[in-house]
Amino acid sequence: MTYVATRDIDAAQTQASQPFMLGAEHHEQTYKANIAEVAYLKAESRGFIPGYELDDWLEAEQECNLS
Repeated sequence: MTYVATRDIDAAQTQASQPFMLGAEHHEQTYKANIAEVAYLKAESRGFIPGYELDDWLEAEQECNLS
């Protein structure tokens, strides 16, 4: 009986933690999407001149971290 109870507790804990994990994954995806959008707008304002992609991304990351 102890094994069954432990298994049920483990299952309940796993189910309880899933919404949190989904929320964290969603936050990470939203965060990266925001950075990508800001980086795109920076590139667009420059006329998409190549060679600045990393700079755009890093600046966008900083801006997103400040907000």
